[in-house]
Amino acid sequence: MKVEKKKKIIKSIKIDVDKCNGCRACEVICSSFHAEPKYSSSNPARSRIRVIREPYTDIYIPVYAGEYTPAECAGRDKYVIDGKEYEECAFCRASCPSRPEFKEPDSGLPLKCDMCEGEDEPLCVKWCLADALVYEEREEEVEEEAEQEELEIGLESMANKYGLQKILDTVARMSKKD
Repeated sequence: MKVEKKKKIIKSIKIDVDKCNGCRACEVICSSFHAEPKYSSSNPARSRIRVIREPYTDIYIPVYAGEYTPAECAGRDKYVIDGKEYEECAFCRASCPSRPEFKEPDSGLPLKCDMCEGEDEPLCVKWCLADALVYEEREEEVEEEAEQEELEIGLESMANKYGLQKILDTVARMSKKD
């Protein structure tokens, strides 16, 4: 398979936790933008961004949804911030089987931040009056594999399951029949 180097725009949201005041406007606009139909309701459980809150000590940490992972991670580190202990899972961006965050409440399907596709910047950034969320784009050179054709995908899958030699033997046997 041919690998090419291409320039790709990487989009991210930079989070300044010292500026977050816990207003949760980011959660409200995100859930409204992703409602069906758009802006018809607001349910922060459907938001792709969550604010971890400790209001008595003014600790607010926005975390936006990343990739889905089918397995739990092995890390169970703990962090102490202003005397309060947090599990590593609290700051994790993944949707995984071990926690309810970043899952659609009705179906349980994983949620992932799409940077408010179709908008010039994510709405959580626009609505953050404290400037705790900043949208950033950077260009990176990445290796991109050429797309496989259906036949290649099928053959690769069969080779992984049965082994390449068994496939070659079967093809040889089939060609002798003709």
